[in-house]
Amino acid sequence: MAELALEDGRIHYETTGDGPPLVFVHGGWMNGEAWRPQVEHFADDYQVVTLDVRGHGETGATEPDRYSIELFTDDLEALLSALAIERPTLCGLSLGSMIVQEFLDRHPDGATSAVMGGAVRSMPPIDVPVVLKPFWSPVPALTASLSLSGPTGTFQSMLYSIQVATGERWLSVNPEVRADAIANVGDISTAEFRKIFDALYRYDPPELTDVETPTLVVHGEQEAPLVKRQGRQIVSAVADGDRVELSDSGHLVNRDRPNAFNAAMTRFLDGPFGT
Repeated sequence: MAELALEDGRIHYETTGDGPPLVFVHGGWMNGEAWRPQVEHFADDYQVVTLDVRGHGETGATEPDRYSIELFTDDLEALLSALAIERPTLCGLSLGSMIVQEFLDRHPDGATSAVMGGAVRSMPPIDVPVVLKPFWSPVPALTASLSLSGPTGTFQSMLYSIQVATGERWLSVNPEVRADAIANVGDISTAEFRKIFDALYRYDPPELTDVETPTLVVHGEQEAPLVKRQGRQIVSAVADGDRVELSDSGHLVNRDRPNAFNAAMTRFLDGPFGT
């Protein structure tokens, strides 16, 4: 794994294969290994790039006291520049889908295509005006939970709350995938967990109406209904959008159904707007 030096930290990344650039951005409290089934599948035909977002994986803690989706996107832009990558295909999962949306809003035709798994526009996935978010903020309760239960216990409580609210297994239908995701959270410090959560909660999603990049949204059947609705909003906003829902899968759709996810991506990338 290589690293990119920034003014306030280092971003770890990995490149595999040769061909058109295909860049994967993982979800919250995960790391680039979340894309292993996709890396193995696409590396024969693409230059595949994965990175560990600030606060995650081998990148770990960086200097800023506050993170944001905008900062994470700055890092993605810096990495693409350092690797001399122009107009990549971008693939983001959950938090990574927010980063992809921010990139597309900044560069409406700056990517060849975009794929968003477990795509979400805001957290919570409801229309809460940005000016009201400080008054609705769950951060005080989160801080209390982190002090009592740590990152892993807090994450498990979040999963339980979502499952109760939706009636779905949500995160993953595969016990091994779910256990792996929870284990990854254990590698993240309390301070970094809070900064990542705050970045997710404070993000004000762009309209995306100027985006010309062909975009595919992939959701699992057991994804939260409000998140599915946000995926449909993305598809209707961009100029060329499509959405696929895979059965027997949850939020981590690329891990629950890797072969089906890879097949959906391949059909999309091989289509009229692909690379």
